[in-house]
Amino acid sequence: MEYEVKKIHNSLTYEWLLKKHYAKRKCSISYAFGLYRNNELEGICTFGSPASHSLCIGVCGKDNKDKVLELNRLCINSNNHKNSASFLVGKALRMLNERIIVSYADTSMGHKGYIYQATNWLYTGATIERTDIDNGNGHSRHYNKNIDYSKRKHRSSKHRYIYFCGNKRFKKQMIKELNYEVQPYPKGDTKRYDCIDIKWNNDGLF
Repeated sequence: MEYEVKKIHNSLTYEWLLKKHYAKRKCSISYAFGLYRNNELEGICTFGSPASHSLCIGVCGKDNKDKVLELNRLCINSNNHKNSASFLVGKALRMLNERIIVSYADTSMGHKGYIYQATNWLYTGATIERTDIDNGNGHSRHYNKNIDYSKRKHRSSKHRYIYFCGNKRFKKQMIKELNYEVQPYPKGDTKRYDCIDIKWNNDGLF
């Protein structure tokens, strides 16, 4: 396989986040990785601080809350090999040290999380559908006097996956402290959404 994964500057992800990913907005980015084929950027994967403070505590307890990151964006151009997304995720995970990674597969987009299943994440069930405050940019965590708090937005159920990065000792300890029940992987049909492909070269790499 002619692919390689490299750490990239956050700015290289912006076009992907705003034009290709279905959320169409930027997100918190602590680490960004690019999938390269013949020196051209064919996909991105980003990790950042979860928006929910309670999630950080809830995964493995208060003592481990600062270790929690969310794999919050994953985009791959359509003309790549079937396993290129799992290749990118797997390589990126191995480049992170002693971290608790959370990610979600959105049921409203027809996602089951097969990429996470292929890279051996733990499945811990689905979140509950809900409505919360819509401030116009997808977040509603903090009070803002300019927000109309009467406006509500539907939040779909999402499949929740957990992965522990680090050595065997760390992983074993985190599994003991995991507060979610590990469940069988969800199965069934999945679907793709229509989106443009992004073309970049390798300028801007660390």
